[in-house]
Amino acid sequence: MGNLEEALWTQENEQYWHGIAAGGTMKLFVWDLHGTLEKGNERAVIDISNLVLERFGHAERFSYGDNSRLYGRKWYEYFAWLFETPDHERDLALQDACFSLSESSPEIQCRWVRPTPHAPAVLREIKSRHCQVLISNTRAETLKVFIDALEYDDFFSSGNAFAVDGHTERPVNSKADVLADYLRDAGRGFDEIVIVGDSPGDMKLKAVAGGITYLFAHPDVEFRQCEPDHRIRDLRAILKRL
Repeated sequence: MGNLEEALWTQENEQYWHGIAAGGTMKLFVWDLHGTLEKGNERAVIDISNLVLERFGHAERFSYGDNSRLYGRKWYEYFAWLFETPDHERDLALQDACFSLSESSPEIQCRWVRPTPHAPAVLREIKSRHCQVLISNTRAETLKVFIDALEYDDFFSSGNAFAVDGHTERPVNSKADVLADYLRDAGRGFDEIVIVGDSPGDMKLKAVAGGITYLFAHPDVEFRQCEPDHRIRDLRAILKRL
């Protein structure tokens, strides 16, 4: 992570600094991206995967209905599921091609991806009072595409939006590593940490420094199996922590 002041100033939140100076309460909200702050990416994943399959000369295709079986898996695991013949190198090559296509053709992502209902208003309210950080399993280049497409650049930039490239077999950093680094570099404790995500891995971030966990699921998606402090389907429930 870069210089602390750069990381915090990118949020352009004067109340943040006034709160510190006055000894006020300061909370940290830790956000996941896919399935939490956006909806529709699962359809974009299917579209991109099928385009790549076509370009590589494969006859197999995904359907939108496959999302219910594959949701939450790494991208190369989609291809391992699709093909009858195991070939890990093939699956990784297809995954790399998918990421390249999504970065070079953001209009494919924009076709489906939308902010989760109420997300912009919730992010705006948190920004006016507290600090927030976005930690995503996607790649850095792709994360920028999503932030721009969702028009979240007023809330997240290089100082508080981090990609861990979790789709690789052995990621260099985990979400827990990034959160630990962020908290260490902050140079002060937060009065409360609020963790919001859609996966068991997100809920495990509580082990880094404690906090309150909220497992989110869209109305048409089943909650993932884990033990959060709260389960919600409306992001406005987070405002109770303000």
